[in-house]
Amino acid sequence: MRTPRLPARTPLAAVAVAAVLLAVPAAAVASDAPGQQKDGHYSFGVIGDVPYGSAQVAAFPGMVDRINAEPDLSLTFHVGDIKNGSTACTNAYFSFIRAQFDRFTMPLVYTPGDNEWTDCHRTNNGTYDPLERLATIRSTFFDHPGTTLGTDPVTVDSQAGRGFPENVSLRRQGLTMATIHVVGSNNGLLPWPELGHLTPTPEQVAEESARMDAAIDQVRAAFADARQRHDRAVVLFQQADMFDPTYAVTWADDSAFQPLVRALVEESGRFDGEVYLFDGDSHVFNADHPLAAGSKWLGFYGVEGSAANLTRVTVDGSSNNVDFLKVTVNRPGADHVLSWERVPYAS
Repeated sequence: MRTPRLPARTPLAAVAVAAVLLAVPAAAVASDAPGQQKDGHYSFGVIGDVPYGSAQVAAFPGMVDRINAEPDLSLTFHVGDIKNGSTACTNAYFSFIRAQFDRFTMPLVYTPGDNEWTDCHRTNNGTYDPLERLATIRSTFFDHPGTTLGTDPVTVDSQAGRGFPENVSLRRQGLTMATIHVVGSNNGLLPWPELGHLTPTPEQVAEESARMDAAIDQVRAAFADARQRHDRAVVLFQQADMFDPTYAVTWADDSAFQPLVRALVEESGRFDGEVYLFDGDSHVFNADHPLAAGSKWLGFYGVEGSAANLTRVTVDGSSNNVDFLKVTVNRPGADHVLSWERVPYAS
């Protein structure tokens, strides 16, 4: 969730941009564990920034039921923010969400957002130590490293050995799919004034640095495996919207993302296939090419080169969360590797 307390940001009109994709061959990551490859048509779901507030919390079991009922849906990703930014980060709430995740009848892959740990220092969140909440998130949702959530879990590769069980990768239909734990609030570097800290603490800086290093390693490994396997696309999932079109972003807001943006440009430029980055955070459905030549984001982050083959897709969230995104992996020979539609929960 974009933290509302940053006065430097000026809200702009929220725009839903139609997806214009570039078709080229690609590659993938993660070992071929049992059940990771199927022939032909394949679809997965993406949700994020849900449930937000008491009404959505009450409705969330029904949302899970609706996703479970969707035909041909084989996998679902939650790209973080399992609560809004103004409610308490309690163990009981985390346990409720875990119980709902366990109701997914297909594998459920979850990557954390800032609302469930980074922003828990806020008074209305319970004035928690965010690093303690991060440890609780890991013990609650990643207690069986190397497997997904849901009633039909599958094996995934993970960075559990280096302390990041939430960073996982798997292979589907000639695609590399990988989650990276990258969150809003400048990737967790915004200060914790409610705890008496007006600048980032040494522990906070060390945590962010280690987590960003792990995320970049995950990205580079995904592309390396994809190139080796001659897969069709690399598909990444994270919470943070590093290219938010709904606000006038300042360097203080997003500076921590620079090394990841640089890695994405470098790796996409060395990859012959399509690259997709699914995120949440800004709450408004959007599909664009933020790292294509001429994009303002290249200058904002001060990176050289460009990545016209990278498509970013933001899912609806918060009050816009009236649908989930159904993504289809098209058969080889189609114009584009992926296509998608927003499916209303009420349908």
